[in-house]
Amino acid sequence: MSEPGNPAVRVRFAPSPTGYLHIGGARTALFNWLYARHTGGTFILRIEDTDEARNSQEAIAVILDGLRWLGLDWDEGPVNSDPAGPSQGACGPYFQSQRGVRYRQHADALLAKDAAYEKDGAVWFRMERAAITLHDLVCGEVTRELTDREAASPDFVIIRSDGKPVFHFVNVVDDLEMGITHVLRGEDHLSNTFKHVALFRALGASPPQYGHIPLILNMDGSKMSKRDTGASLSTYMQDGFVPEAVVNYLCLLGWSPKDDSQVMPVAEIISRFDVPQILRANARFDFEKMQWMNYEHLRRLPAARLRELAAPQFRKAGVDFAAFAPGYVEAALLTAQEKVRQVTGLPAFCDFYFVDEVSYEPEAAAAALVPKNRPAMETLRAALTAFDAAGLEAALKATAVQLGVKPRDLVQPVRVACTGKMVGPSLYHLMEVLGRDRTLRRLDRALERMKE
Repeated sequence: MSEPGNPAVRVRFAPSPTGYLHIGGARTALFNWLYARHTGGTFILRIEDTDEARNSQEAIAVILDGLRWLGLDWDEGPVNSDPAGPSQGACGPYFQSQRGVRYRQHADALLAKDAAYEKDGAVWFRMERAAITLHDLVCGEVTRELTDREAASPDFVIIRSDGKPVFHFVNVVDDLEMGITHVLRGEDHLSNTFKHVALFRALGASPPQYGHIPLILNMDGSKMSKRDTGASLSTYMQDGFVPEAVVNYLCLLGWSPKDDSQVMPVAEIISRFDVPQILRANARFDFEKMQWMNYEHLRRLPAARLRELAAPQFRKAGVDFAAFAPGYVEAALLTAQEKVRQVTGLPAFCDFYFVDEVSYEPEAAAAALVPKNRPAMETLRAALTAFDAAGLEAALKATAVQLGVKPRDLVQPVRVACTGKMVGPSLYHLMEVLGRDRTLRRLDRALERMKE
């Protein structure tokens, strides 16, 4: 359908600030963003905030924060119009609440050509009496036949008696003025589209191409509500999911890359995404697969990105990465990268790297830091000369042979001495990261504890 490098493509995401960002809305934003990036086009963010009773700065911030977290940057909008903080670019999104004059001007134009009329203080649009056929990019050819009741009175309000424009009207005026070429949105909007097509025609313009994305359902086939597991994007933001993993999983809810590809970096998704590959069938949301996808991305993260995502979680635990060399932080995190399922699990798993003295878990200390283990620990300490992982492993195994014990008889006391825990990253690699001075200080402290 499209070739990369087509700057004529202009798409938009137009959410209402309702207090949370549904995973279906996030997927709609993602599909539009991917299409814009794939074609070299423009992605516009427009906040539908004309309902003053439901709007709040907090609700708007939820949307903007969610899109930023996913990495979905928008391309244009009024400078400094973002009331929830700086945007990812030099401009904020568009806000319909700031465009009232434009809506009134277009309503007056419709009144002037008798395409609209006033009744009971409101402005009504003269809806077409004939059937309207739409070639939908996802659903195919769809025809809207007027029922007998609608044929008798198909007109609808575009400006209420209180002067506020309705959704159908502002939606069309904005798409017209912003030059939107493609509207990708949820299938629940399909029935609205025939009114929108008629409004475009009355305004003397051709409508954009529409593509209505099938709904996201729960695994049991029920419609996904905000109370269902995984329905709110905030869940992933708060629970330490990798944004790239959420993007990856969402793109597969209703889109197929035409092969069995599952785990893909965002750059690959952009290069492969196109509208004809959007599936017609409803997608089913599998939270367990989302968790699997998250782990697959987590264990592949580059060290710097892992440090970036882990930093907020460690700050919550009282650890500031700024107090440590970036290389040390990254080396420490890499030893735990494949051991945890989510970023939130990192502080508890490897906090021992970032303290002067470890706190021993009572059961671990009672089992490992006991007097009978002290002679073997002293012998091993004296044998530690090389502090790379291979040298440390060789020294421990050689000491075990010398003492006539199994390596695990040395591993557990040393692990508890270095980490305070019975479970953790590879012992030799964590000792290498801790380095000679930290490791020997921790062994000496444990040896003192192990005295009779």
